[in-house]
Amino acid sequence: MADGWSSVFDKYGFKRVTRTDKDKQAYLPNEAQRDAMAAAGYFPGAATSEKLVSLEVLGEARPPLASSYYNSVREGSNRPVETRMGREIISWADEGDELVIGNIGERLFVVKANIVSPQVAQQSLERRISQAFKPRARLLQLLGDQLIGSSKLAVFELVKNAYDADASNVTVTLGELGSAAPWIRVQDDGQGMSLDTIRDVWLVPGDDHREKDRNLDRRSPRFHRLPLGEKGVGRFAVHKLGGKVRMTTRAAGCRECFVSIDWSDLMSTRFLEDAAVTVIEREAKIFKGNTTGTRIRIDDLSQKDWSRAEVRDLYRQITSISSPFSSKADDFSIEFYIPGFQNWISELPDASTLLDRAPWKFKFEFDGHTINYTYEFRGIPGIQVGTRELIERQPLQIVADREPDDMDAATTPKSRRPVSVLADTLTIDGIGPIKGVLYVYDRDREVMARYAQSRLIERFLDQNGGVRVYRDDIRIYNYGEPGDDWLSLDLRRVNSPSRNLSRNIVIGLVDLDLEKSSGLREKTSREGFVENLPYRHLRQVILGAISVFETERRKDKEKIRLVTGKAPSTDREVAGPIADVRKIARSRGFLSQVDPSLKRVEEEFRQLREDFLRAGISQVGLAVVFHEVERGIGALATALANGAAMSDLKMQVGQLQAVLETSTQLLRKGDKKSYSLKQLAKRTRDVTLVRFRVHNVQLVCPALEEHAEDATAVFAFGLALGAATNIIDNAIHWLKVGKPGDHPLGARRIFMNVIPHHEGKPVLVIADNGPGFRDPPEQLVEPFFSRRPDGMGLGLYYANLAMHLNDGELLFPSISDFDIPEEFTGAVVALAFKEGK
Repeated sequence: MADGWSSVFDKYGFKRVTRTDKDKQAYLPNEAQRDAMAAAGYFPGAATSEKLVSLEVLGEARPPLASSYYNSVREGSNRPVETRMGREIISWADEGDELVIGNIGERLFVVKANIVSPQVAQQSLERRISQAFKPRARLLQLLGDQLIGSSKLAVFELVKNAYDADASNVTVTLGELGSAAPWIRVQDDGQGMSLDTIRDVWLVPGDDHREKDRNLDRRSPRFHRLPLGEKGVGRFAVHKLGGKVRMTTRAAGCRECFVSIDWSDLMSTRFLEDAAVTVIEREAKIFKGNTTGTRIRIDDLSQKDWSRAEVRDLYRQITSISSPFSSKADDFSIEFYIPGFQNWISELPDASTLLDRAPWKFKFEFDGHTINYTYEFRGIPGIQVGTRELIERQPLQIVADREPDDMDAATTPKSRRPVSVLADTLTIDGIGPIKGVLYVYDRDREVMARYAQSRLIERFLDQNGGVRVYRDDIRIYNYGEPGDDWLSLDLRRVNSPSRNLSRNIVIGLVDLDLEKSSGLREKTSREGFVENLPYRHLRQVILGAISVFETERRKDKEKIRLVTGKAPSTDREVAGPIADVRKIARSRGFLSQVDPSLKRVEEEFRQLREDFLRAGISQVGLAVVFHEVERGIGALATALANGAAMSDLKMQVGQLQAVLETSTQLLRKGDKKSYSLKQLAKRTRDVTLVRFRVHNVQLVCPALEEHAEDATAVFAFGLALGAATNIIDNAIHWLKVGKPGDHPLGARRIFMNVIPHHEGKPVLVIADNGPGFRDPPEQLVEPFFSRRPDGMGLGLYYANLAMHLNDGELLFPSISDFDIPEEFTGAVVALAFKEGK
């Protein structure tokens, strides 16, 4: 009988139930059975009241047995201790039953071996069922609460549903505000729903008919719209708003339907399949005659108290659903009523009037080939700076995900597609053409004071600042909402405050084509797109367009500063960023170890700033150093936050100090001496060889030929080398712009040569066959001026500063000024030195 049980249990014991067991109501397990119980963690107690043992029964459809397990001594019998089991096991077992008690790990089992075979017991251990998911009724409430982030977003979703229903008008009413029972009503003049549609679609969570309509390009009959919804969960917005919902709807050619839902009643049922909803088909009471549409009223609101500010926020949010710049014939209008409190929104300023006061307007469109844009500076009241308009068409530069020479070129695998600094048709694959408009303000005190109602403009910017996204003129929430910085504009501005935009000075929108932007999928939470590759490309394109605007805006902004007498501040401090690092270090328990080094960085930076002032170098020169120090501080903060080892943290702090030590070369005027320009050219080539190879750039350098003429000049070698390599860096970037893609060696070319005598000075000239300069020399050497989307605008500034410290100058000659091959029609830069003795 016992054969085969070893294949079922880890340990087991086998014993027959006797008449004595039944008479004494106590089953006596044998040694093997006691071993199996011990293996499962059960040991006999001292009395029948000890903790019960749970034995799972195999081969029978019944719950586990609760059995006592104890040691017993018969008084006066002089017999040894007997280990007994009682309670349910002895009442379950019959005389003559052959019980097997075994364990599997910590689970204990019992089986009647006279009835159940080892094979049947094994099958019961591996019992399988086939059953569909049975959602609890409360799932609907969870969907409403968890998928919809706020009451405002819930109303926003209901308005979007009206758009999908082919409505031209939707009315939102917030009634009986201030009472104990406020309510919300959303009514549209769309297609409405029939009884069949309510049954087969509205009452089917997750129905995908909208997604199918979009994929098959099935458009609405009246306005030919593609549906915005695709997941079949937007309707749960009503459950976020309140506990009682009444919906009245009517489709063309159908009777009116009425649905009333009390969520407290539905939640009282156990499973969703038991939560029946009654739909009544009736003669029209609301949508009479030939009218169609849907009215949804929500009572027992989750949010009963609405302040003036919250009502205004709701108004701003739902009225922003439709693009204010739409030129379509099917304008989708939204009306908002608050009986008794209409003045709360009637007092709000007209947005179009405030947008007209923005000094700058920038419209752009990218089609996968070029960015077409119109830049307007519209002037500022009382500031005598002329207006300016520029209409241009050019390739669109973007910040690449990663430059290949950011890592060791010898060990880095070559990417399948060359990293491009230009956006193209592949960039907007799954996105389609991108259009946008920016209204940009100047919040400097001297400028805002020129406007009437300046406080109103600032509040408007605080509430609406940022860049919104629309598809088919309908807004994608929550881009552009307060607190949302999806383009990281504020972070960009920290890195380049005098050039880059921040959210609180721009009102912008981006418009996409719904049909062509299938790669951009909305999150189930209804708050933005899934952050996939098309989403990242969308950000790249928009930031590239913003960079074009920032470059042009800087020209007009400098003129404004000259008139107002306020130059942009370049006196940067490291105390703020280092304070952030200290905060992170303190939270991770590292402050005592790194703080002494941080203090040294602060002290050395302050000393360097004083040395710059004594040397007569402009404070803006310190921005070059600050930029590098700030990058190092940011890397240190990231390392701390990610739990880096102390050795790594100390190394990064050391690198910060090394940046400051290297920067002091700007002040070493005493180490200038006579050097060979051929030597400078050779060293410049050597330190940029890797970049030439990675970017397929061919260097043409006659100066390095065996019998080439040389020249000597007096300069600090490190400064001159830094100037030359900055110029080479600029040239490589613009060659990638002018000649994008994976070009063969020779397509991108840089020329470098030594000119012994040019107007009495030895010169190192550098030229390329890229697109050339678009701006005058005085603009090119200004700090923070750049046409690169990721440019700090410090490269040519540094080169110019270095040449001045070397008693030389940076020149921007024409190709005819030197003996340069005709093919080098791009940028030409010359380093003119003081002649050596």
